[in-house]
Amino acid sequence: MNTWTIFKRELTSYFTQLTAYAVIVIFGLLSVGLAFTFGSFWRYEDASLSYSFFWWHPLLLMILAPAVTMRLWSDEHRTGTIELLGTMPVSMGSAILGKFFASAFVWLLALALTFPIVVSVNWLGDPDNWTIFSGYLGSFIVCCTFLAISSLVSAFTRDQVVALIVSVAICFILTFCGIDPVINEVRRSGSAETVNLLSTLGVYSHFLDATRGLIRLPSLIYFIGLISVCLVGTNLVLKSQRA
Repeated sequence: MNTWTIFKRELTSYFTQLTAYAVIVIFGLLSVGLAFTFGSFWRYEDASLSYSFFWWHPLLLMILAPAVTMRLWSDEHRTGTIELLGTMPVSMGSAILGKFFASAFVWLLALALTFPIVVSVNWLGDPDNWTIFSGYLGSFIVCCTFLAISSLVSAFTRDQVVALIVSVAICFILTFCGIDPVINEVRRSGSAETVNLLSTLGVYSHFLDATRGLIRLPSLIYFIGLISVCLVGTNLVLKSQRA
């Protein structure tokens, strides 16, 4: 019940400011725009949207997801409401989950509102809608991973700009260490073990499976494990600050 209360409060704060609206509009315009320009949707007739549309999502999310959560805990530190929260009959775990679910819901809505591109490919051809759904699921899980990372970083500082910069840097590393050009460059000069390590740590190798309609257990363990570690870490950091 406490988680639900925090969720509603946080979600309301997103939509009483410009944050949620800006994220939804910017993500929608960029993701669809990139699909029809650099994604070469018309040239390759990518009915599954795997490379024209979904391929760009981690690149957008590594910047836009931290922009949503940079204030998650840093704002609580800055305004002093973190101390007030500690006096309320709400566990820190409930507060963390409530805030996390609220930010995840904003992104779920942002992804859902890109539905016109799905309608378009179904009107133009006969795509595999399971593959498209799987791609959306992969994008949402990647987004939740970046939100959890940003939540942990935000717990360390009261400066929103610092939280944003550090979160983007971490998400950037996780995104680009698994991208094909980086992997190919390492493969030419590094060992097979290094290539495998980067592929395992990088987001793209796990995400691209989902865009092909493959929901693999190792990928789920990777994402769920990373999200859990970050949320537990956030809990430990905030509890240590209250002690």
